[in-house]
Amino acid sequence: MSVVTIVGAGMMGSALAFPARENGHEVRLVGTHLDREIIETCKRTGRHPKFERDFPAGIRYCHIEEMEDALSGADLVIGGVSSFGVDWFGEHVLPAVPEETPVLTVTKGLFDTPDGKLLTYPALWEARLAERGLKRNLNAVGGPCTSYELVAHDQTEVAFCGRDPGTLEKIRSIMATDYYHISLSTDVTGIESAVALKNGYALGIALTIGLNRRRFGKDSVLHYNSQAAVFGQAVREMAKLLAMQGAGTLDNLAVGAGDLYVTVYGGRTRLVGILLGEGMTPEEAKAELKGVTLESLVVAARVARAVRVLAEKGKADPAEFPLLFHVDAVLSGESDAELPWEKFTFRTF
Repeated sequence: MSVVTIVGAGMMGSALAFPARENGHEVRLVGTHLDREIIETCKRTGRHPKFERDFPAGIRYCHIEEMEDALSGADLVIGGVSSFGVDWFGEHVLPAVPEETPVLTVTKGLFDTPDGKLLTYPALWEARLAERGLKRNLNAVGGPCTSYELVAHDQTEVAFCGRDPGTLEKIRSIMATDYYHISLSTDVTGIESAVALKNGYALGIALTIGLNRRRFGKDSVLHYNSQAAVFGQAVREMAKLLAMQGAGTLDNLAVGAGDLYVTVYGGRTRLVGILLGEGMTPEEAKAELKGVTLESLVVAARVARAVRVLAEKGKADPAEFPLLFHVDAVLSGESDAELPWEKFTFRTF
């Protein structure tokens, strides 16, 4: 039996308590300073307030003040914060984890630097920890997985990535179940870039749903031609961006495309994309979805900004990313949601 400590009681971090506990491990779920109500609900009911299924019996629920004790003796630490908690996690949690203890983060996103580089969050944390003379065993999970379907035990396949194959095998042995299937990769940049890029592109696909509601009425049937067309363009652009990251493999693209698919059909990004497509401004959409974490808005802006910097250096062609820049323009309020369809066409001659 291993000890698994999860820091961050959001939906995905909490969902990972299911396979960990069902595998017979001791699980400690630690809420951040923003998760007090969630932890109190878990203590009182044995269920996360956003889930429709009770946690497996025996999980220990902890407030942030108990984090040090909850980390003591842990064989695996899972980071369950959103991209908006990256700085907090790097400053307050990672330094408290022993150097030899593997960390598995569910946080998806990219950070752009002034020179146009796109850093994964593990790379960002490594750089910041190094400035303090610290080193941690950082790993990450990516792939098509929504928290509520993992809780429901729908068949799920993800990819764990990290530098050390032995560590990855150890983490897999702790977390894999008959419904949670885990591929392993040492290409952290590739996996993490792929699953981050899908956020902004999923929003672009969801725009078509809102646009069709605007055109045909909110009660109209779903139209899939338009969604599929934008999906294809999204995959093309993701492939080019992964190649720019030095990570343009089929496995990486497949993980990102799978994550893109599930996000379009079941993620929070779908909600904001639909509202923008229907004609809401970004401010109105944010107000409508108050309390919902919208990481896609951050990722799209950062990637577009990085490509612009690279374009100024002659290392990228903005014309190859019409969907990315359209999403960025919609989110900045500079453009209506209507898509630039002709820019998505191509010729092979």
